[in-house]
Amino acid sequence: MTGPHALKPFLLAFPGPLRDRLVAAVLSGEKVATTGLLAEYEVEAEELPEPGERSALVDSDGREVAVVEVTEVQVLPLGEVPLALALDEGEGYLSVADWREAHEGFWHSAEMREALGDPAFVVDDSTMLVVERFRVVERLQEG
Repeated sequence: MTGPHALKPFLLAFPGPLRDRLVAAVLSGEKVATTGLLAEYEVEAEELPEPGERSALVDSDGREVAVVEVTEVQVLPLGEVPLALALDEGEGYLSVADWREAHEGFWHSAEMREALGDPAFVVDDSTMLVVERFRVVERLQEG
């Protein structure tokens, strides 16, 4: 969405197969939550999202495919992630341990470490996370 009423982008992972899977899960209704690092917001000097905020879900090709609305935002330590969140992420996790293993792999990736400006970045139980719950309010037609 361009122009004076443009929505900020809602970006999941980095462009590529993972983002494509996550966008598909959002569009199918399976994914209603996502988790990021509080450190990402701090590095980018970005304010946390707020309930009611709307963003444009962007696919790997840079297309805006849907408008999503944040319904809840929670900041919590990694060691307190509940099973409900692992399930709501819509990626097939059946346990918090599986969810954590996959997320740690992503957070410890070269791409994420580069984005954070810390080549040795690691998470532990005290690492603060930002959990966003959301809903799709509009699907955007491809142009």
